[in-house]
Amino acid sequence: MDNGLLLSRDGDIATLTLNRPERLNALNRAMWEGLGNHIRELSSDNSLRCIVLRGAGGKAFAAGADIAEFASERTDARQAREYGELIHATMQAVAQCKHPTVALIEGACVGGGLEIAAMCDMRICGSSSRFGVPISKLGLTMGYGELAGLLALVGRAVTLEILLEGRVFDAAEAFHKGLVNRVVADGDVEKEAYALARRIADGAPLVARWHKQFIERLTPCADIPSGEWNKGFACFDTEDYKEGVRAFLAKTKPDFRGR
Repeated sequence: MDNGLLLSRDGDIATLTLNRPERLNALNRAMWEGLGNHIRELSSDNSLRCIVLRGAGGKAFAAGADIAEFASERTDARQAREYGELIHATMQAVAQCKHPTVALIEGACVGGGLEIAAMCDMRICGSSSRFGVPISKLGLTMGYGELAGLLALVGRAVTLEILLEGRVFDAAEAFHKGLVNRVVADGDVEKEAYALARRIADGAPLVARWHKQFIERLTPCADIPSGEWNKGFACFDTEDYKEGVRAFLAKTKPDFRGR
């Protein structure tokens, strides 16, 4: 495939792989769009019973968004809003997938990668995996659509800690925070994730789908006014955003001025 994704299937288990290992599977527009399209198509396939999401190369599930793309794809709030709507649609496709989803996490799982993993139903990682959402160092906000998944997974205190501190932390801490279900030796991640997928697939498929629906209905969701939904994209019109991206690409410390 030419959109940075690979799709494979083993009977009733499908695997969708983020495939830009040379960029640690950093997510660009084509990948966001392709991921959403593939998940929606797989969700409509009743012969499936489980979907595994993973990153290629063994070094990263996904190292966040492709910052190099920001100069052309997210230059201001208007353009970022359009891009954000694509990301939100993809996140919702993962969250609302009819079939159970398992995130197989090797290496880095940060930024957009962690947001995707948070939307999956279960997460298995290796002992050397790293997690975090360091977007405060870029002068960026996490939109409502992505924030909802992280908040539902780990709650208010941990979500605020992750976003305000912007720190990247290890697998043991991720497990303690409730971000992952299981931490195994690096060499056992694939084996454990597919064993989990197999146990899920061996269960009654209608029951698995119903349980997902019931839990979704019981999960509180704020009623965000339409005018508020896109408020986060205002960050793309700030000087701090431009400084954050400049510093990231130059590998220097940003000098934020609050404007």
